[in-house]
Amino acid sequence: MGKPDAEGHGPSDGLPDLPPEWGRVVVPDDASALAAEAAQIRRELRQAAGRPRPHRALALPLLVLLIALLTTFAGLLAVTWPRAPRGTDRPTPTPSSPPASLTGRALPALDLVDAGQAPVPLRGLLPAMIILVDDCACPDVVAEAVAAAPAGVTVVTVTEGRAVSTPPPINGVRALADPAGGLRSFLGPGAATALLVDRTGVVTRVLPDLGPVDAYRDDLSALAA
Repeated sequence: MGKPDAEGHGPSDGLPDLPPEWGRVVVPDDASALAAEAAQIRRELRQAAGRPRPHRALALPLLVLLIALLTTFAGLLAVTWPRAPRGTDRPTPTPSSPPASLTGRALPALDLVDAGQAPVPLRGLLPAMIILVDDCACPDVVAEAVAAAPAGVTVVTVTEGRAVSTPPPINGVRALADPAGGLRSFLGPGAATALLVDRTGVVTRVLPDLGPVDAYRDDLSALAA
């Protein structure tokens, strides 16, 4: 038969005594009286379970550091890796194409001026051989062109600006000036020294320089046809 407990409340029925630091332990007859204490214990257990462990707390910084190292290494590799020569995927730029030939084009309706600054429609002088004499009046060459021109073909000398510059008087030459620069805009810079234009206003030949008259005599004669 058991002995009375330390408080003299009766036998312990052979069970070991509780630790003295627990104090007095009272077991209620109704278990619902312990509901509040049970809820408190469950909350404490959940809080303890949710706390991150030390190795979990270090995992995220280590992962970020690893990604940064891999990114840096990939960038260095892309910069230092030898590149293969470029293929022909891109077309090679070609030099600017020369202007299209003026031969076969229609002469614009231009008004030049004579020595008295009176307007002269250039198309009214067709068919014609038009010679630009800005850099050189070249009277001998102009005279040869006049001598080779058949009847009805006008030889026109043209200077830039308003001042009409002409070689020594040559019969059959019409000296004009191009104050608006329309003829030079049509020819382009350095494109020609002379051009032959038929009666319909179409350019039949462009001469980079006059040269000997035999080089264009046949074309000059054809203007009268």
